[in-house]
Amino acid sequence: MKKVMISTMAAAILLAGNMAEPAMKAEAGVLDNTISYNGITFKDVPAAHWAASAVASAVQDGYFKGYTDGTFKPSAPVTKAEMATILGRLTEQPVVTTGNSASFTDIPDWATEGVQAAVEKGFIDPSKYAGKLDAKTALTRGEMAIWLAQGLAAMNPDYKVALSDVTNTVIPAKEYFTGKMPETQKNSVAVAMGTGLMSVGSDKNFGTDRTTTRAEVATLIARYTAVAKKQPDDFKGLQELRAVGLTGTNLKVIAPSYVKWPKERLPESYDYSKYTDDFSKVRNKELVTVADYATVKVKNWIVVSPYAKGDQRSIYYPVFLDEGDTALHGSFYSFAEFDMKIKGSSMNQQQAGILINSHSIAPLKSPSSKAYKEYSLPHIYDITKSRGVFTVNNPHYWGIGLLHFDNSLNTQVQLKAKDGTVYYVSPN
Repeated sequence: MKKVMISTMAAAILLAGNMAEPAMKAEAGVLDNTISYNGITFKDVPAAHWAASAVASAVQDGYFKGYTDGTFKPSAPVTKAEMATILGRLTEQPVVTTGNSASFTDIPDWATEGVQAAVEKGFIDPSKYAGKLDAKTALTRGEMAIWLAQGLAAMNPDYKVALSDVTNTVIPAKEYFTGKMPETQKNSVAVAMGTGLMSVGSDKNFGTDRTTTRAEVATLIARYTAVAKKQPDDFKGLQELRAVGLTGTNLKVIAPSYVKWPKERLPESYDYSKYTDDFSKVRNKELVTVADYATVKVKNWIVVSPYAKGDQRSIYYPVFLDEGDTALHGSFYSFAEFDMKIKGSSMNQQQAGILINSHSIAPLKSPSSKAYKEYSLPHIYDITKSRGVFTVNNPHYWGIGLLHFDNSLNTQVQLKAKDGTVYYVSPN
């Protein structure tokens, strides 16, 4: 095993993991500024622990050390000062700004240098704080996502573009669908999830307000260094999130064979200049409907292949589908988010279902998967009563349809906006 050289002061905070500086120095076991991790084990991090490998690497690389009682305390929270110091020591992270820019008034002496380094390397933006970092408070997962996303943007300007692209995306986390995710954290959470840096928990929440633990930090450091070496386009999930943010759909990522309807298949009398395969041209616009029961807008359209496995799966798969779900005729599932305004005194589910004559963008019913319910997406049954009559004048929910590839079926997807724009795609 290699030896890692760090200063006594840095070791005190990074390795012991608590705020009592004198005690930390005593526990860290620092001799001549050299820390040895030969054969070290922790009784509270067994081999089967989900972060065992990451903890071992973080200890070996000098970011953490265990306690004198033989524990690592993997579930203990990490403070902002501790995390800033760790991030400031990432040697492959470039310095993007120099100078005394970390103008915080509440940084402990031992963390001053580390916080300054984290600022200079782009992880922390002092302008987002009112002179205080709240350095001794535990770092939340939401703020962790911000720091890591900002670090990626400092490392690679393409990540800065990605952060902007996901502004209007659909984030596959329960807090997003319940409206509890802070606006200031959405973009960073999207990038963190899209790159695989962070994910939702078993309750389907990202946990923006939950504290970050020592085990999570050990894992995140390893993931961050790997992600920072890649381009945003290397991550399919981030591609989807960016596409949905910019256009309202992930179709071109999941089903790139769906393209604009060929001009030669239209009668010459049709104005082909009005036709498009850019979903953003009809997103959130009032659509032409078959019946006059309500006005209809489609906010987002998510396509998911039930057959893809592993890294090839849509980042939205766990939101809409249960493991093992399949569709007839090799079709993909299609989920559209609808905003409607009922014109008459009432409208029922069947009437809503015929508003748009489409097998793919279908407002008749919502998904019935267990996953959909766990993520708390708005369901049509939540806003209807007996005989499917809507109980609200402005229904908002997700519908389910199928995207066909079998030419014996209706493979075309067509929407027409009231301004004359026609979204028309089919498999090439």
